[in-house]
Amino acid sequence: MADPLTWWEKHIAGNAIPTLPIRISHVTALGRLPNIHRDPFDRILVAQALVENMPLVSKDARLREYKVTVPW
Repeated sequence: MADPLTWWEKHIAGNAIPTLPIRISHVTALGRLPNIHRDPFDRILVAQALVENMPLVSKDARLREYKVTVPW
């Protein structure tokens, strides 16, 4: 992706897709996660999914090792 800001504005903001901000409860859950996955971005997504009781759509099979629903 050459220009992520332009992509974001066109596809996310332009279509009024809601986004989930990082909250204190997400960071707290992040601190409790076991060190299964080392990617910090993936780890915060896992924490958000756990706190919000939402599935996490990802093709990364390692994320299934957390107690989070990964339907894909």
